[in-house]
Amino acid sequence: MAVNEVHTELLFSYGTLQLEGVQMATFGRPLTGTSDALRGFELVLLKIEDQTVVAISGKAHYTMARFTGRDSDVVPGTVFDVTREEIQNADTYEVAAVKRVSVVLQSGVRAWVYVDARYASSDS
Repeated sequence: MAVNEVHTELLFSYGTLQLEGVQMATFGRPLTGTSDALRGFELVLLKIEDQTVVAISGKAHYTMARFTGRDSDVVPGTVFDVTREEIQNADTYEVAAVKRVSVVLQSGVRAWVYVDARYASSDS
């Protein structure tokens, strides 16, 4: 693999993965990204029970993207270029109420995003 192919995954975040402190604890580095949006989802409140996650983020309640299928529902956020190993680190950080799925963002790029674990569609 060439050096410029190290960052091969795109990760969309609308929540705490945008915070530098969470990025440092999860990825070991601050991330840079570009603005984008997730269409067809809305944000709902999620209480975090995992005290390790609360300690890292400083938040006991997060927002979670829940699928609605409505084009009028749009969740703004940031797309980050990360490695496969960093995706695994994010999987460890995230709570059981969410799952990582591949979606097409408003810009047309495909990225991973953490959404309500009850999300049933295999493609967005």
